[in-house]
Amino acid sequence: MAKKNKKRFEVRDNESLDQCLKRISNEGYTPVRRAEEPIFQEVVQNGEKNLEPVGRVTVFHAVKD
Repeated sequence: MAKKNKKRFEVRDNESLDQCLKRISNEGYTPVRRAEEPIFQEVVQNGEKNLEPVGRVTVFHAVKD
């Protein structure tokens, strides 16, 4: 049994979900999972480093057809 190739696709800043899904299929992949991952920024307060969430990015996990 052949191993399926996996790839992550992030939705770009000026791209809709539909445009990202079309880009995935144009590259010959099929999306199998959608996830929203947080984006953190390192902030120094009182000499202590803290991570603060500043946004999130939508990521599709896809496999080769």
